[in-house]
This record gives sequence, structure tokens and C-alpha cells, in this order.
Amino acid sequence: MDVKRCTVVAVLLAASILLSGCGKPVPPDKAAYVGEWQSREMYLSIAEDGSVKYKRMSGGVSKSLSAPLRGFEGDNFVVGLPFLSTTFIVARPPYEADGQRKMIVDGVTLTRFR
Repeated sequence: MDVKRCTVVAVLLAASILLSGCGKPVPPDKAAYVGEWQSREMYLSIAEDGSVKYKRMSGGVSKSLSAPLRGFEGDNFVVGLPFLSTTFIVARPPYEADGQRKMIVDGVTLTRFR
């Protein structure tokens, strides 16, 4: 990695650390999203204060994200910084099935375990 790229990565990392506490709290009407959700290939944690942690394994490649919640767009939610964010597509918001809380995010059925 050249010096310019290293500098950009360092600045983005520092900004992400400084702003990670700047997430919007989860609104009361979306409280069911709060918790730790998991499937075989995906982990998602959404805290009441708007902190979001995500990890996904796919084809031997691991993707992870730890960033603030920017808000909800319908059932979907946006995570990240103003200049660098991602939208999680919620096909089915939290629901009860077989005595467990579940939701479908980015095509993956997740089960809440906390």
C-alpha cells in the first residue's frame, strides 16, 4: 500500500472511531430490531444507542462493519458515516416463529439470541 492510501485509510479509521458513538438511537417503533442476531454465515448486533456491528462469511471471505446507525428507511436501516454508508435490506422485519424472534436481512434469516 502506498503512503497516500495508508493516509486515507488512517483518516477513515480515525473518523470511524471518533464518530462510532454518534449513531442515532433506535426509535421506539423499531425497538424489535435491538439485539444480537445470528445465522450460520452472518452476525448482526443492533444496540439501543445506535451502535451496529456486522460480520458475514461468504465463500471464505469475511466482511465486517462496526459503525453508527444513521436511520431507518421503511424496514431497511442505514449504517455508517455520511460519506461512507451501507443500507441493510430487510425483507421481513422482526417476527415470531417457533418461539424464536427472527428477521430476514440481506436475504439471510437471522435468529435473535440476546
